[in-house]
Amino acid sequence: MQSIRRNFYRILETSSGKRRGISLVFNIVLITIITLNAIAIVLHTVPEYDRRFKRLFADFELFSVIFFTIEYGLRVWICVENEKYRHWFWGRLRYMLSMGAIIDILAIFPFYFTLFATDLAIVRILRLFRIFRLFRISRYSHAFRMIQRVVSDKKEELVLSMAFVVFMLIIVSSVMYYVEHTAQPDKFSSIPATMWWGVSAMTTVGYGDIHPITPLGKLLGGLAAIMGIGLFALPTGILVSGFTEQIRTQKAPVLRHCPHCGAEISN
Repeated sequence: MQSIRRNFYRILETSSGKRRGISLVFNIVLITIITLNAIAIVLHTVPEYDRRFKRLFADFELFSVIFFTIEYGLRVWICVENEKYRHWFWGRLRYMLSMGAIIDILAIFPFYFTLFATDLAIVRILRLFRIFRLFRISRYSHAFRMIQRVVSDKKEELVLSMAFVVFMLIIVSSVMYYVEHTAQPDKFSSIPATMWWGVSAMTTVGYGDIHPITPLGKLLGGLAAIMGIGLFALPTGILVSGFTEQIRTQKAPVLRHCPHCGAEISN
């Protein structure tokens, strides 16, 4: 039984080694099914296609749920082969609470919930969770895994930069509220309402539905746009730095010690 579980682990978990043979075929099939699910979700919202292929959409959804359910069960069973989830009970529980497993369960949960739900509004909302199947592709892409590592390594800097953006948004919106409220009480009715203008100004989107008309307000709006360009460039610089470090780390030679003379040898 343990050898069978280890074989399934090698097939399902791409990080356990090079993808070849059955593992490669399984990964291709899985990514194909996830991609077809995304296409089906999009086409399902087109009334003409929904009427013409309604039965096909329903059958494919049933097939996908059965496939993903079996796969999820297998992953819970084989996860103990990983050192992080070695314990037969607590290890599996820890795996089920991991981000990857939560995404897996969210991808199939709406189908089972709709079997017992009577509130159609909740059913329609939960169907949106099917889009989580797209996130599962990240498990099989080296690029996505690199992004995850970069975000994890730079999370403190990213949180700090985004907090700084939020602080500046509150300050700019508060000042603009007191500047423009008298001239446009319907537009700049409160600081939270003015934050909508602050977001569009600092991101330089400029929807035009709310804009200052006083000279001081226009000056403040221009300054907000200029500050926004600099502030939103901060996370970009942090991520670029993280990617550079990851690439440099991967390209760095691995040093080994010679068993005879003790000298360092690079691979």
